[in-house]
Amino acid sequence: MSAMPSSNIRLSAGEVLFREGDPPTTAFILEQGQVEIRAQQRGRHVVLGVLTPGAIIGEMAVIDQAPRTATAIALSECVLIALDRGQIAERIQAADPIIRTLLQGTLQRYRNALLAIQGRAEVAPPNTAEEVSGLGKMRLESQLRSALQDGGLDVRYQPLLDVSSGRIAGFEALVRWTHPERGPISPAEFVALAEETSLIVPVGEYVFDTACAAAREFIDAAGRPLFVAVNVSARQLREPGLLQRVIDRVDSAKLPRGSIKIEITESQALDPIVMGGFIELCHAHGMKVALDDFGTGYSHLTQMHQLAFDTIKIDQAFVRSMLSQPRSMVIVETIVRMAKALGASIVVEGIESEAELDVLRRLECDYAQGWLVGKPQTKQELLHNALTLFA
Repeated sequence: MSAMPSSNIRLSAGEVLFREGDPPTTAFILEQGQVEIRAQQRGRHVVLGVLTPGAIIGEMAVIDQAPRTATAIALSECVLIALDRGQIAERIQAADPIIRTLLQGTLQRYRNALLAIQGRAEVAPPNTAEEVSGLGKMRLESQLRSALQDGGLDVRYQPLLDVSSGRIAGFEALVRWTHPERGPISPAEFVALAEETSLIVPVGEYVFDTACAAAREFIDAAGRPLFVAVNVSARQLREPGLLQRVIDRVDSAKLPRGSIKIEITESQALDPIVMGGFIELCHAHGMKVALDDFGTGYSHLTQMHQLAFDTIKIDQAFVRSMLSQPRSMVIVETIVRMAKALGASIVVEGIESEAELDVLRRLECDYAQGWLVGKPQTKQELLHNALTLFA
């Protein structure tokens, strides 16, 4: 073999690219010619295949860092491009852990099939931490699908306080999952897992169904208008007909359109043109839209004039330190002034003390959310305390 990795490699007919047992330093793309892959079986050569231009050669040994299990020989004049181990490792490391696990499983089956051809015993290597992680994600995804089908998901409702009146104005619907073996699973884990696949769509539909039914009961119990805010992911926004399905649910529950508010999380990268069109469509149908976790994600002030959000939610990360750190207070005050100037109502999350609530009163914020107002509870728990809650 001539030349170093990263340059073109030229082989003459009969020349060996690599031999069985060689260390796996490089893989190759075959640009011209043909390469035969052969292995030893009980003292004789067995041809495993003949590769033609466009094929990748030797990549499996590089991926699992095992000695070459076959020999590659040029059948004609060949030109190849070398792929350094670092190039391949970097790509694989950046891949989804589930993809890495599937790849490792495929490689191991190939290795065992080759060992069987050679008359040698199969090898079952221990699972790496990455494989365990990937298998865990696949297992959890399957269990989440089952939970969705079997009614294993739950929706809790965290109250929002109208700061000026001191009355409960609405709730945020929060999906929860209690795993039969692991117990409560963090929403940050299972919602993120659902968002990696189309599973977030039926999960979102379930939350809308449940929230609309709950909103009807809350309004009836309170005897006055209330709203329920439901989070929508970027993946859901790409689904055709999302808004119409929400409207159909609202109308079916005989709810005023404004009683269900759609929340878009700022931590998701949003296309301002797509998002602006969605908000405009919501407004045309009497639906309100909130920007959740403002200041923590991808939105840019240069885009805010295009996005007519009805509500801006200030993330609790700013609230935690606003009483002890003047700079945090300045940030909260600035966001509040900006939201008011844009004509948006303001929700401040993470309120846990009367002192923090007093700040909201001074700044004339619209709504407070946090453990001081109320923890997320089931619909039944909230309705059981309806006389006190909706007083």
